[in-house]
Amino acid sequence: MTYHYLMDLALILLSTKVLGILTKRIQMPQVVGALVAGLILGPAMLNVLSETEFLTQLSELGVIVLMFSAGMGTDIQELKHSGKAGFLVALLGVIVPLVLGTGLAMLADRTGMIETSGFLEDVFIGTILTATSVSITVETLKEIGKLDTKVGNTILAAALIDDVLGLIALTIVSSLSGGQDSIALVLLKIVLFFVFSTVVSFLAHKFFCWLMALWPGRERRRYPVLAFVLCLLMAYCAEEFFGVADITGAYVAGLVISCTPKSSYIQSKFEPLSFLLLTPVFFASVGIKAKVDGMTGSLVLFSILLLLISVATKIVGCGLGAKLCHFTGKESLQVGVGMVCRGEVALIVANRGLELGVLSGTLMAPVIITVVGGTILTPILLKLVFRHDGQPASAADSNLADHYEKMEQLDIVSAELLARDQKYLKEGEHGGDKDRG
Repeated sequence: MTYHYLMDLALILLSTKVLGILTKRIQMPQVVGALVAGLILGPAMLNVLSETEFLTQLSELGVIVLMFSAGMGTDIQELKHSGKAGFLVALLGVIVPLVLGTGLAMLADRTGMIETSGFLEDVFIGTILTATSVSITVETLKEIGKLDTKVGNTILAAALIDDVLGLIALTIVSSLSGGQDSIALVLLKIVLFFVFSTVVSFLAHKFFCWLMALWPGRERRRYPVLAFVLCLLMAYCAEEFFGVADITGAYVAGLVISCTPKSSYIQSKFEPLSFLLLTPVFFASVGIKAKVDGMTGSLVLFSILLLLISVATKIVGCGLGAKLCHFTGKESLQVGVGMVCRGEVALIVANRGLELGVLSGTLMAPVIITVVGGTILTPILLKLVFRHDGQPASAADSNLADHYEKMEQLDIVSAELLARDQKYLKEGEHGGDKDRG
């Protein structure tokens, strides 16, 4: 047995943290630092780290926890009440990038700019572009005082729906890449999975609510363990029995937990696990898998075109959706720009493509360039399109904005809950002493 994996982990955690701090100081998300750490230490540059079975499996667990946390952070009630605007913005924000991204890949393949394995890989490149990550958008809108506005609310609602639509697209493409099944059979399996998920969700929700009533107070420490069990079982069943991506099962499990009374507490317990180990390993592994040795001039050109298409398709698609819902031209542009950033969601989709063998390692470099480029451009473009706006108009009370504010306070909530746990334990000990007296 070799213990070299301990050194690999130490290098990953240290490098991702140091580079994450540096990228944060230049107003970029720490995920970019983690990506760069993987690129620097991986075969692309220093070749200190390489892809191993241990890192691959730990990375897969990391993405499962990421999607589980995303599900727990989704407000289903806001999805229901987001209305036509959020749905249309999200729908066109998925369709337009999917179609034009696929078209770009097909054109690049035919002109010799890149080499793809066929139509399925072309579609997968389009699927990567459907993703939206609004963490950067939220921070920028908060900074300029535009989060709790009509535009801000629409962006947040559309991002929630976009996650669901993007996962459905990923599930279909992933299933089609799995073997000889016909499209009809693949769609049937997906429908059966969602029927299965609905039944399991209903039963799991009832079980957790009953359990939380049965185990009040300090017994709540068991909830995160049982929630994680549900996550892993749903991920396993999705992949093993329905041919659906395991991250889809994890996301559904997160949605179940989000409807329980202790969802914030459970999510707060997953934050340390994700932050300390799983998330750095996942994003670093994406950088490690990227191959830049084949970065020819034509591949660099494709990377630039992919970045431009990724920006343009979200602005056009989401902006058109907003325009159809009677937003002004300027507001439509603001909504479109707010949906540009791909972030970790695109990396999750791309990583899934690598695992399935649908996406070649050579094309990971253009994907990373697109993600990093979009991350840099989003705050710049947002500040430009909001440049001449006055004070933010007061929108209707925004539960979505409040939701994102609350998510930032998870560390504080976790500390408060821990303090309460300690208080309950002390009271229990004093009570026991009195009984003995």
